[in-house]
Amino acid sequence: MTSPIDSAAVAQYLTDNPQFFVEHSALLGKVQLTSPLLGRAVSLQERQMEVMREKYKALEFRVTELIRVGQDNEIIADKFQVWTRALLNARNDVDLPHTLVSGLQTVFGVPHATLRLWQVGAAFSHTWFVRDVSDDARLFANSLRLPYCGSNNDFEAVRWLEDTETIQSTAIIPLRLDAESNAFGLLILGSPDAQRFTDDMATDFLNDIGETASAALSCMLY
Repeated sequence: MTSPIDSAAVAQYLTDNPQFFVEHSALLGKVQLTSPLLGRAVSLQERQMEVMREKYKALEFRVTELIRVGQDNEIIADKFQVWTRALLNARNDVDLPHTLVSGLQTVFGVPHATLRLWQVGAAFSHTWFVRDVSDDARLFANSLRLPYCGSNNDFEAVRWLEDTETIQSTAIIPLRLDAESNAFGLLILGSPDAQRFTDDMATDFLNDIGETASAALSCMLY
């Protein structure tokens, strides 16, 4: 009785002997495979062409997606440059917080934005951006090593925004001089769109915003 042939052994043999179909080229037209696309039996050559077309379509889709991502990143980079230039053109220190916040709203289309600072110089002790900051808010800021993105969980910081009852998603960005220092402020963004800031989104760009804002506002610290 003949024992069944191990399919894995056949596959390994063909891999190790690529000249097999050169020596037995007539088999190429006789081997019949089921095509998942055509729903019928096709030759080995036809099935190979189907596989190649499927791989080509997948690569084409991937290239298209990479082009789209590149275009989106270019748009973001242009907006970031416009926002940064506005910060550099601010006439005096006290204008910086307003310029920073309004720029995020107009340039990036963020519906709601504000910030709070502490450890500022005496000249700024009565400004709008130092009000209503509790010790808990400062502890929360220090605990953030990366921007928070997600739903509005009734954070104290979110209540610094206007129309908080309409805000469904938020981004809370700590402001600090470097990665090792305590936070000296918070930048808060809000949107009525629950998908604008989600807990699974990348935060690299928000982190860049935080670092740039921190550098610009550092002149206000004591």
